[in-house]
Amino acid sequence: DNGAFRLLKNNTPGPYTFIFKGTKEVPRRLMNAKRKTIGIRVPNNQIALDLLEALGEPLMSTSLILPGSDVTESDPEDIRDKLEHAVDVILNGGYLGEQPTTVIDFSEGEPEVVRIGSGDPSPFE
Repeated sequence: DNGAFRLLKNNTPGPYTFIFKGTKEVPRRLMNAKRKTIGIRVPNNQIALDLLEALGEPLMSTSLILPGSDVTESDPEDIRDKLEHAVDVILNGGYLGEQPTTVIDFSEGEPEVVRIGSGDPSPFE
């Protein structure tokens, strides 16, 4: 939809997560199993943007919550200390904070603000 595309274009990169209905082109493992939706981010982070450009395709990621914890890990030094022997690569982009993204749901057509985070929700209201 052109209106949704314009909203995304005008507000990315930025601190938003956008939810859309999945299509048959979206692999099932990338979709929310119950809602058949997919979340998309275009972060305002040069390391992430450079990595995406080098890969030439989308990157699947998630928040880092270690087993037995309910806290999202965000400090790169703590992450390295806990995981350096368990993963192949850790990119240290510095401490990025813990403020979640603002989540905008386009899955039913009109944008709906699902969660207010660090992104200004007013363009989507």
